[in-house]
Amino acid sequence: MFPAGQHVLVPDVSWDEVKDWFDPESNGVLPDVRVEDTTIADWQSVLDLVRSAGWRHEYAVGGRSAQLPVRALDMLDRPDEETVALRVWPAEGMLAIFWMYAVEQVDFDVDLRELQGQDRLDLLCGFLRALGRTLGKPVVLTAEGCPDEPLLGFVPAVDRVVVLASKRP
Repeated sequence: MFPAGQHVLVPDVSWDEVKDWFDPESNGVLPDVRVEDTTIADWQSVLDLVRSAGWRHEYAVGGRSAQLPVRALDMLDRPDEETVALRVWPAEGMLAIFWMYAVEQVDFDVDLRELQGQDRLDLLCGFLRALGRTLGKPVVLTAEGCPDEPLLGFVPAVDRVVVLASKRP
């Protein structure tokens, strides 16, 4: 499921700590996840991770299925009117949708309905960890439409996913 060395046996975050944030009724279904201050090389690392991890994926340009480019530059160098999306399943029943809006930020959504309970939270944490370790950068999850209020994320300095919100749910 995740690349070698990309998992731990002890949960990064307890479901009891965050379950209120994972309520699709009150927080929206698709929380925003991002990695800031990225470059083409970082996007290339994302593509390489998807391939090397063997994660099932689908790539679409303007809503039409397409072959995933080998080079990230080809993925990001599109006319503004074309929506480019990379759908990745890092685990069965867990979808992350990457949006190619800008080189400077890796943006993706996950579906809270797929992330209920400790086991599913552990899968999400494993995915955030894999991405954060690959890029060597923080990966931050916020409630849908609340980009300035981080809830949890991968922190490279401690090499794990931690609660980032100042108050508990």
